[in-house]
Amino acid sequence: MDFLVAAQLLPFTAAILIVLIIGLVEGAAAYSGFGFSEWLDAAGGADADSWLGWLHVGKAPLLVLLVILLTAFSFIGLTLNALAHGLFGLYLAPLLSVPLALIGAIPVVRVTGSAVARLIPKDETSAVLLETLTGHVAVVINGTARAQYPAEARVKNGQGQTFYVRVEPEACDVEFKSGESVLLVKQISGARFLAIHNPRPDIL
Repeated sequence: MDFLVAAQLLPFTAAILIVLIIGLVEGAAAYSGFGFSEWLDAAGGADADSWLGWLHVGKAPLLVLLVILLTAFSFIGLTLNALAHGLFGLYLAPLLSVPLALIGAIPVVRVTGSAVARLIPKDETSAVLLETLTGHVAVVINGTARAQYPAEARVKNGQGQTFYVRVEPEACDVEFKSGESVLLVKQISGARFLAIHNPRPDIL
């Protein structure tokens, strides 16, 4: 325990704490139907063609890349200090360890971000396929959907491909709870749709 609370290690223990907070916030956001990760991507204005594209910003969710960066930064920093303490009996000064850990974490973000990006459909392909989902039945799988507060839902297109979208009720006084089936009636933008209660539950 003394190892983790040493003053020289505060940047790295703080990074771990931030990752835990992100997990709690994302969990609470998903439960309430608010897409924190989606909001962060929109607010960040991520552009895959910018210099940050080397780190796959704009290709992989920004929140995922941030968690990878913080985790790698913390792990590398703590490992360097553990080695220094074991060999020399002292911890590295943050002015040295922080830059070293950050430099080491960046390649980790690039390699891991590449793997994450490959799991996500290309924007052009996804956009075309998402347009065809209107009129299909989806099942709410995460959170409660309210007007202006979408929840995550799973839907299959005519070819049997599974997509994960965000749905919110068309009517202001309606809610969709996890497990309910809904009919997608209008694409708002991207993977966000207006929906109504499934009028034919037998077709799901």
